[in-house]
Amino acid sequence: MADSEKGTTIATNSGVDHHRTYADNGSAAYRSSPTSPVRSNIGNPGTLGLFSFASTTLILSLYNTSARGVNTPNVVVGMALFCGGLVQLLAGMWEFPKGNTFGATAFSSYGAFWLSYATILIPGSGISDAFADDASEEPNAIGIFLMTWMTVTFLLFIASLRKNIGFIALFFFLTLTFMCLGAGNFVVASSPHASAGLIKAGGALGIITALIAYYVGLSELLASERAAVVGLPIGVFKHD
Repeated sequence: MADSEKGTTIATNSGVDHHRTYADNGSAAYRSSPTSPVRSNIGNPGTLGLFSFASTTLILSLYNTSARGVNTPNVVVGMALFCGGLVQLLAGMWEFPKGNTFGATAFSSYGAFWLSYATILIPGSGISDAFADDASEEPNAIGIFLMTWMTVTFLLFIASLRKNIGFIALFFFLTLTFMCLGAGNFVVASSPHASAGLIKAGGALGIITALIAYYVGLSELLASERAAVVGLPIGVFKHD
């Protein structure tokens, strides 16, 4: 390293050291984050992806709990296409050059999830119309769709076990969310007049998931600041 660049280590309340190298003018040449430890001069896209995921999940989850009497979720289509879908997909692509395979896989996958879910709700896609002859077929198909994403989420939960407590909680509750929503659709398919209790439970779990994602995202945002007003711990594990 040249004499004009001095490496400094900055401790934060999140329990992890963030390494920055400053040139003579004090600008950051590279940095790391609690969830993307590879040092890079690329800004951390983690907060963008987490906030986008959290916002879209919160809206749909409130609809699933029938908040304010809303039972039709179609207003979430715009959020799912652009915020939960496109923005998350971009965040995932930006994680690749940072060397963060976990973040790239998670953000890209859930970006694709939201884009595909929005497509189901768009009338012009013809997806719902294809099930017009059998009222039980569509909820069964959606149940399989959601259970598949429960499987993907559980695999990411396993990968998160050595990262930090924030991610462990996030993927644990998201796995339960998909499980309840998928099972709820199977119940509706078997009896169209059945109670939507499981779907409402999935909505409540989704709200918890969204709040956790907001917290982890804010922790990353504050950790990227040179003079953050406060640091939020996310329980980062120290590895040998």
